[in-house]
Amino acid sequence: MSAVSSKLSALARSNHNELGLLAAIIVVFALTAAFDSRHTYVRNPKPVAVDIVRQTAMLGIFALGSAIVIIAGGIDLSSGSMIAFGGTTCATLMLLLAPEALPKNKPVGVEVISLAIAGTLAVGFLIGSLHAWLITTVGLPPFIATLATLVGLRSLGRVIIENVTGAVLGSKSTQIQIYDRQFRYLATSVWVPAVLFLVLAVAAWLLLSRTVVGRHLYALGGNEQATRLSGIRTDRLKWLAYCISAMLSSVAGVVFIADQSVADPQTLGRGYELNAIAAAVVGGCSLQGGVGTIPGTVLGCLFLRMVIDGIAKVIKAGADVYEGLIVGMVVVVAVALNQLRLGASGQKRFFAGALGGVAVLNLALLTGVLTALLGGQTAGGLAAVGLFVLLALVKFFEGRGERASAASRETI
Repeated sequence: MSAVSSKLSALARSNHNELGLLAAIIVVFALTAAFDSRHTYVRNPKPVAVDIVRQTAMLGIFALGSAIVIIAGGIDLSSGSMIAFGGTTCATLMLLLAPEALPKNKPVGVEVISLAIAGTLAVGFLIGSLHAWLITTVGLPPFIATLATLVGLRSLGRVIIENVTGAVLGSKSTQIQIYDRQFRYLATSVWVPAVLFLVLAVAAWLLLSRTVVGRHLYALGGNEQATRLSGIRTDRLKWLAYCISAMLSSVAGVVFIADQSVADPQTLGRGYELNAIAAAVVGGCSLQGGVGTIPGTVLGCLFLRMVIDGIAKVIKAGADVYEGLIVGMVVVVAVALNQLRLGASGQKRFFAGALGGVAVLNLALLTGVLTALLGGQTAGGLAAVGLFVLLALVKFFEGRGERASAASRETI
């Protein structure tokens, strides 16, 4: 009976998170439509919707892998570099298989494209296996194991491209240009990445929610020692999770070079691992493991893309300067709300003691500076003072609540 009630409670929490994300997406849409001086969402809804769907799908393909790893209790910092390396592998194989056609912008053929994609997936599988070996056999923490490939794969990709282009073309280059129309259609058409993302999301959902392996992945993330003691092969589960993540990042690498028509390991996918983790966390995945859903991750990807698109439309010039800051703030707020939603502490105090007082000052100053940069010094000052007063009141009432709770416990 307790197991059934626990499952029902977990289901209710996940549904609550997904409904909250839907509401947040609607709010972001409404705010963007209101503050965008060009009112793009109202005047040109179709091209905007097509672009958001396409960008969400391209983000979601590799965010699904990050979500599975996080649910299993791990972390994959190599997604961005794996995208770059996967794209590099695909372009290099296409150049080797079609050395005459590719440099002259001639069609390389479906066979060459298929073989290149298959080779890219194989490389993704091998790197995922390397991660699993480093974590399970060597005993490295997931953070260190994937950090190593985060740093190393880009350099390896550049070395491969320079040597292959030197051997095939006669002169070394750090990029491979790809203009094959059939290959580029994988990304320039909205329905291909969208359908691919949908198929992968359904497959991941079925794996996690409808199979024994999925239940074991949740158990692994919830309590690895207990899972191992119950006779479950945790090493194989980690191998599966990291292979899925690396292979999905490889798929994303193929889509990204099709979209950009160039494979450049130095710039492709840079920082995307943080977007993947952010989408999974916003979607309800707990970095402690054992918590999260695929529908939540899909909505997290859509929410993140809506926020990025809204920043570009509202701020316009120099929007990329503020993008990282605003997305980072959104992720922090989402994680904090997720902790409260999961019931980490019924009487949790965010601004307790002297450290809480400094946090109040930090948040007020940060909000003031950001508002001043966007809306002028007067607006920034008012925002800083207003938030400082608000958070100071929150700190005051938190203290009163804590003292009241302590008094009631002493009375009992």
